[in-house]
Amino acid sequence: MSDTTRRSGPIANRVERLRRGEDPQFIARLPSGWAILGNQQPPAITGCCMLLPDPVVASVNDLDEAARARFMSDFVRLGDAVLEATGSERINYLILCNQVEELHGHAIPRFAAEEPAARKLGPFEAYDFPGARRADANEGGPDFELLTRLRASLGGDAI
Repeated sequence: MSDTTRRSGPIANRVERLRRGEDPQFIARLPSGWAILGNQQPPAITGCCMLLPDPVVASVNDLDEAARARFMSDFVRLGDAVLEATGSERINYLILCNQVEELHGHAIPRFAAEEPAARKLGPFEAYDFPGARRADANEGGPDFELLTRLRASLGGDAI
């Protein structure tokens, strides 16, 4: 029985949808898990993405050494794709697992054009994620071209 079978949190539920091909924010399947477009896209930092492990675990500390290396390598690979697809200046990499107690990594673009005070804060402190625009990667949606660039940067459906 996989961890995602035993778990029923939001990350495990999302991984199940990804496995079934039912997530419109899917970017690529990577060796350690799933690259997706984040649900919320604050205007100043559009391009927020996540890496979800498969199988789902509570923490990076629950992975063996080889799985940890794969996850972290894939996380930086996703960050490289976000840099390329958004033209951002840098990426903030966050693995928090405080509110959602399942491993997931946020790759968040940061731009030179951000307000100086916001640039000095973490993205979740600087921007209103709950009130931000919901990602829409469907054809014709505001994130469709971004999703296309992210997929191309990661080499199609990856792995």
